[in-house]
Amino acid sequence: MDKTISVERLVRVFKLKVLTEADYLDREVTRANARRPGLEFTKFMDYFPKGHVFVLGENEIHYLKSLPEEERDEQVATLVKYGPPSIIVTDGRDDLEYLPKYCKRHHIPLLVTEDTNYEFIRKIDNFLIKELAPEIAIHGVCVNVFGIGVLVRGASGVGKSETAHSLVGRGHRLVADDIVVLKKLSPRTLLGTHNGTNKELLSLRSIGLLNVVRMYGRSAFQDESRIALDIELTKWKEDELYNDLEVETKFTEYMDVKIPSIEIQLKPGRDVVGLIEAAVNNWYLKQQGYSAKDEFIKRIEEEIDAE
Repeated sequence: MDKTISVERLVRVFKLKVLTEADYLDREVTRANARRPGLEFTKFMDYFPKGHVFVLGENEIHYLKSLPEEERDEQVATLVKYGPPSIIVTDGRDDLEYLPKYCKRHHIPLLVTEDTNYEFIRKIDNFLIKELAPEIAIHGVCVNVFGIGVLVRGASGVGKSETAHSLVGRGHRLVADDIVVLKKLSPRTLLGTHNGTNKELLSLRSIGLLNVVRMYGRSAFQDESRIALDIELTKWKEDELYNDLEVETKFTEYMDVKIPSIEIQLKPGRDVVGLIEAAVNNWYLKQQGYSAKDEFIKRIEEEIDAE
């Protein structure tokens, strides 16, 4: 089922002033990204985008005011008759005697924000993309290590939460424990966050629930993080770890988004937290085009050439 957001929620979140149709704030926004009318003012309506909020800035208002009254009324009537969920005017402009008439006729809430057009569109687009993004919930832990989002998965009791607690103790940040909500922001971008109920909370066996912010300060928690690595904690398996120069990159898919994945086997005395930090740093270096394997091979070739 597709997600929606009511106009009433936009009014609350962005503290919008309601000029008309306060009784119709239950209208639903179904598309991410607000839209500034362009082609609509040329009466080219073949591909009119349904479900988008329309935002009018100084340029659009100036254009409408420059038109003869009859033509302006025709432009506005064409715009609203296709039923956008709401029309929002930026820059605090409420001198819009020609807009309320048609918004009332078609029961379209007309709203005003004090923000500039650029500022408001940036904020509402960011909000709508996240809120309307497809999402799933998975069992695991999400942490931010050195500024990079990491999913930590594994069987129940393997030590995911304990690992997250140790990472927080090393100065990293908890995003979500036990239940991680994944949001697909684009074909290549996955965002990890909490479900609200588990915000700031970490559950440790034999200890119970901890509030990491109360215990370790504000810097111990992050509300959301883009996922860059998927790490699975597994029990130690003899003869299954190899000292290859470079481990082949594997991937885990969530909602068709591929995330680089590695397995870390657990054994008493093994520094799992240190290995996760190493994995994150190594991933970052690879993004910068550096490969320790390539450097090692280059050194060997240079030694051979020098002989």
